[in-house]
Order: sequence, then C-alpha cells, then structure tokens
Amino acid sequence: MRSRWEDAPPAGGFPPVCGPLPFWPPLGRSRGRPIRLTTANALIDYKGMAQAKPPKRVKFFVGMIAADPDLLDRAAKHVARVFGPTDLLSDTWDFDYTDYYTAEMGPDLKRRFVCLEELMYPDRLVEFKRQANELEARICDECGVDHEHRPVNLDPGYLSSANLVLASTKDYSHRIYLGRGVYAEVTLLYERGSWRTLPWTYPDYATEHYHEFFSLARERYKAQTAADGPDRPALK
Repeated sequence: MRSRWEDAPPAGGFPPVCGPLPFWPPLGRSRGRPIRLTTANALIDYKGMAQAKPPKRVKFFVGMIAADPDLLDRAAKHVARVFGPTDLLSDTWDFDYTDYYTAEMGPDLKRRFVCLEELMYPDRLVEFKRQANELEARICDECGVDHEHRPVNLDPGYLSSANLVLASTKDYSHRIYLGRGVYAEVTLLYERGSWRTLPWTYPDYATEHYHEFFSLARERYKAQTAADGPDRPALK
C-alpha cells in the first residue's frame, strides 16, 4: 500500500540512483522532528534505525536426573561450586516420562531442579552447557564409571518473566544455534498467568508440579529484578 508523507521530502528531491525511498531522510528526522507516515490502517512514527541493546538478565537453573537421590545431593553441591550459589531447590520427582536414559543410566530415575541465586545474562548459556558436560564427566570419574554410562544428567537452562529456555547439543528444526556446539530451545512460554507448552515441549516440562516450581522461581526472579533495578552495561 502506498504511503502518504505528512513531511515533504527535501527540495532537492530523493537521492539519485536509489529512486524514491519508503522513508526520507535516512536518519529518520525531518527538520528535527520524527517523520510520520500514514497508511489506511495506522499512523507510524519513524525514529531511525533500531540500535542493539544489552538483554535483561535471567535466572539460570540446572535440571538433574539420577537413579540415586544421594547422587542428586552430590550433583547439587557440584553445581553450587561450579556455577555459583543457589537459592531454590525443587522436590525430588520420579522421572518416568521416557525410557530414553534407561540404557545409559538405569531404571527408576529421579528428577530435581536447582536455581542459581545470581541473575546473569542469557549469553552464558553456552558456557554453562559446556561446563555441565564437563561436570557430568567429572562425576563419572568420581563414581568410577565410564563416560558412556553417566550416573547423573545435568541440563542447564534459564527463565525470565516471559519464557523458559533449555540448552542442547542436538540440532533440530525449532532450535537456534548459539555457538561452540550448543543450541537453545524455548520450551515454555508464560502467558496470562500460567506456563504454556509448545509442540516440542518435553512431556515432563508440561506437568503441573514442574510449572509450580518454575512459577516459584519466576516470582523469585521478579523480586530480584525489582530490587536490583536496571542493569544493562553498554555493548562491546
């Protein structure tokens, strides 16, 4: 649909070669004022090219799976030592939604989540996923088992007020590559006061008790961000 300008282009007309542009001048200003254009449906203020801004900090967590609850306790201590102090620990639940890990880790698996206390920027997800893999290998060595039969599975992710994101080393159609062999997946959305699943959400992440814990973590996150105030250093 053709647009009509409230502010006329400069007397010299549009630049040569390019021909008429959808907006003018390029910096989004006309005589010091934001340019405004109208269509049949909307009035738009054009204020210039969008600038990259640092993201908001998020709340990281680590999902832990093991057959032995004592190993979950040991893993939580390792997480606090490697990733930093923790502030929320979930109950221990049966992990019986899939047999994907049975051959590697055995039957009767248990699940637990632990949240990191410090809020951090989401680009640390790559670092945390790789550190989690290294920590799994270290626990294998402590338990005297080969790395093909890890006794503990560690899956880092983060949540914000709007969504929950998991890290993965496996590519798939809905995952975004972040670098260094790590992908990100939006697993849950928070809308209208509750968590909403997506077509690819893991079955256990669709359960009510998971959502209750993530809601608790989300409330903790909101309280932390309100207390800390904005913290967005300049991009480098």
